Amino acid sequence: MEGRSLSIPVLRGNAQVPLEPLRGRTIAVLGYGNQGRAHALNLRDSGLQVRIGQRAGRSADRARLDGFQVESLSEAASVADLAIIALPDENQPEIFRDQIAPALKAGTTIGFIHGFAVHYGFLQPERHLGVVMVAPKGPGTTLRDRFQRGQGLPALLAVHQPGERDEAEAFGLAWAAGIGAGRAGVIRTSFAHETETDLFGEQAVLCGGMTALIHAAFETLVDAGYPSELAYLECCHEVKQVADLVYERGLAGMTEAISNTAEFGTYTAGPRIADAHLREQLQQLLSEIRDGSFARKFREDVQAGSPWFETQRERIRQHPSEPVGQAVRLLMPWLQNNSDQANTGDSD
Repeated sequence: MEGRSLSIPVLRGNAQVPLEPLRGRTIAVLGYGNQGRAHALNLRDSGLQVRIGQRAGRSADRARLDGFQVESLSEAASVADLAIIALPDENQPEIFRDQIAPALKAGTTIGFIHGFAVHYGFLQPERHLGVVMVAPKGPGTTLRDRFQRGQGLPALLAVHQPGERDEAEAFGLAWAAGIGAGRAGVIRTSFAHETETDLFGEQAVLCGGMTALIHAAFETLVDAGYPSELAYLECCHEVKQVADLVYERGLAGMTEAISNTAEFGTYTAGPRIADAHLREQLQQLLSEIRDGSFARKFREDVQAGSPWFETQRERIRQHPSEPVGQAVRLLMPWLQNNSDQANTGDSD
């Protein structure tokens, strides 16, 4: 079957994604976690002037080891032409209000890597500020790795407001160029579309749906008398093998790479799991994302000290599959090295 082109415009190369608007300007990366570090390093390696704003702690220490001078958030923001906010979603509103906004020059452009806080109105920049989002479609470690290989990750670009200097779009494109996204493709979108599709994908499939399905399948096999190690291997550990095939080839390509029995079972079992009830639940999830219910629940819990959130974290840590998985992974010691390298969050 012949491939098709994308239905939305994709910007590529220096002519469409020029770096020049940020040459000679000052970029402040505020936060030095997984994404912040990758953006800062790529932008610096692209020849741009980058300053780091980060509170004292492990992330600040790492920034210094990477050769950056580390300042407070307000100090870095005060000299920025483009201030990239690479902080956790739940922390952005208060930190922006108390430490960043008072320090910004009139007309500064502020950049976001995810549209959550702005889209739901938890963070409301003054109208004189430019507001732009560049959202790479992958984690910071991958963004950095591909950049160093001379490649790049696709990124979404959205302008929330141009600002009094009307620099938001030009700075956004230059930012995308500086992190290597122009090598792969920059797709225009809106803060709403990026935020809502991102949350839905995480909840329905990538994190929420997958976790619940793995737990249910693991419990089904164990309850039926199968060894828990086999249940873990078949229902959890091997997810990566199939996910890699989907990532590289798509769903149809994945089915061409698996056994006939696995493929046949795909067609007999899949529709029974993704039944009418599941589709109703997916519609409900999307409604709660679009009307702000999910965002309000998240913010209210965080403001209360995250009691519900922490209960759920403890529940997943205590699931019977966890010690089984730890034992299984001991058979593959190289996985521990990968885990250590990936254990870098977005805050200290």
